[in-house]
Amino acid sequence: MSDRIPDYQTLMRPLLELHADGMEHINRNLVNRLAEQFNLTEEDRRQLLPSGRAKTFENRVAWAKTYVVKAGLLMSPRRAVSVITPAGLRLLEDHSGPINLRVLSKFDGFVAFRDRTGKEEESQTESEVETDDEETPEETFENAYSRIRSSVEQEIIRKILGNPPDFLERVIVDLIVRMGYGGNRKDAGEAIGRSGDEGIDGIIKEDPLGLDVIYLQAKRYEGTIGRPDIQRFAGALQGQRAKKGIFITTSSFSREAKDFAARIDSKIILIDGSMLARLMFDHGVGVSVSTVYEVKRVDTDYFEDA
Repeated sequence: MSDRIPDYQTLMRPLLELHADGMEHINRNLVNRLAEQFNLTEEDRRQLLPSGRAKTFENRVAWAKTYVVKAGLLMSPRRAVSVITPAGLRLLEDHSGPINLRVLSKFDGFVAFRDRTGKEEESQTESEVETDDEETPEETFENAYSRIRSSVEQEIIRKILGNPPDFLERVIVDLIVRMGYGGNRKDAGEAIGRSGDEGIDGIIKEDPLGLDVIYLQAKRYEGTIGRPDIQRFAGALQGQRAKKGIFITTSSFSREAKDFAARIDSKIILIDGSMLARLMFDHGVGVSVSTVYEVKRVDTDYFEDA
């Protein structure tokens, strides 16, 4: 993640200062002005959270605004619009330093927001209030999810390597069927490991009717797959007058192998161990659901319609 994007606490004072004119401000304009103030590039602004569902900078601006609003320094008279409050103006006048969680903890509205019972905050001294939290709640949640996912994906490859060599065939059958290829599981199972052609381990249907086929090569391997292996596979495809192939390995491909696959006429997809684990994770192969968390936000249209 880019270090150029300021964390949400760093954004709090600049956000409040943009409201110092006492006028109403639209969220979109605030995001643009803050991006200009911090000299963010278009690439910086396009950067996404790990889930890919929201832009990092916009997410941080939104959370900075949420906390400042909860402290009573800004108010939202209507959707996507904000205006400074008398408390916000006084804070800008009386406090010249950064505005962060420690500063906001002096405001009752923010204390109630962070701790609905109020008991825990009452027992904390000012120095104990968290101030080094640079991640928004969504970033914390998504980064934790990414770490868990990475650990599971690494374990998937270890489990494959710990099984007999033909176990990889079972994995491929289950995966391609889950992805919508290979017809039914019986068809896919019979197609893999039965070819006998040099450099080809199986042939699967690309669509349920079998209008086109895809040739497979799979290597349960711990070293790096080089260009010669891809060349042999490409030659085998040419021998079958085939145009599509998938080369799957539990290890990785060399740069030369990737460059060769990208240049030839035949369409060869390279799936290394990392991508194999990601696909298995995404399509529920070899993994099961442990816990489900639903992250919800307020439906503002519902309340406005009222």
